[in-house]
Amino acid sequence: MSVASANRAPRPPRRRRLGADRRRAAYLMLAPSVIHLVWWIGLPVVATFGLAFTHYDVIAGTIQWAGLDNFREIFADDIWNRSIWHTIIFTFFTVPVAMAIAVFIAVLLNQQIRARAWYRAAFFMPHITATVAIALVWMWMFEPTLGLFNLLLDRVGVNGPAWLSDPDWAMPAVILVSIWKGIGLKMLIYLAALQNIPHDLYEAADLDGASGLRRFFAITLPLLKPATFFVFIVSMIDAFQVFDQVYVLTPDGGPANSTTVMTYEIYRTAFSEFNISVACAQSLVLFAFLLVLTVIGRRLTGKDADEA
Repeated sequence: MSVASANRAPRPPRRRRLGADRRRAAYLMLAPSVIHLVWWIGLPVVATFGLAFTHYDVIAGTIQWAGLDNFREIFADDIWNRSIWHTIIFTFFTVPVAMAIAVFIAVLLNQQIRARAWYRAAFFMPHITATVAIALVWMWMFEPTLGLFNLLLDRVGVNGPAWLSDPDWAMPAVILVSIWKGIGLKMLIYLAALQNIPHDLYEAADLDGASGLRRFFAITLPLLKPATFFVFIVSMIDAFQVFDQVYVLTPDGGPANSTTVMTYEIYRTAFSEFNISVACAQSLVLFAFLLVLTVIGRRLTGKDADEA
């Protein structure tokens, strides 16, 4: 053996070199997404946490440490406190009602019925339709004199309310639109979960003489728990971040601020009053609500998600 060949470094195994090449390729492909996440999500999140504890004048460009002053200010604000209550009411009615309707529709559309694919597409269509377009259609339906709802109520001798301009009816109107719009996605998720339930379980239940209602509560509902946890968490987050329907249906937070929710108040504080620091503090409060609700949802519906 020559001295040159003896001093030559051993070549790395082919498998090791292949693994390194794959890692480099993976890093290169992930880089655009990571840069996007850091620039458009990571930095704004960090800035929000920082600005929430400062007095930031966006016009003068000055910034001063404020401590907890912004949080004291928002919780002393009656409109902000009402927006929290309105958001809780909105979530309380939209999430469980829409989930219950979505389960019912998914069970029906999981049967062998004629034009099943058409019905599925029809129920899912509102989810992919622009919220502004939906809100404009519902604004006509809620119109006090020529709207569809009041015309139907007039047929049965009932004087319909001024839905979107009445403080007592504005929030129910927004809730109704949100339930209708949100059913499609929930239905699709439940439908996918239903199709993964083994048919052997239903056949065994039929042999035992179980009724349809009994099969639903003993087989279908327990096996839908992982899907229910996912739908619940996504729906809660979506409900607490509602903005489009409120903004279009009831501008300026509705009559007497009856539809002012947390996201709308954050928007108004930041872009109407240009009080960025207070808006950041409000955003942190919203984040805390979502975090707590996610943990509670995990406790209530997600205990057996890993086992199911």
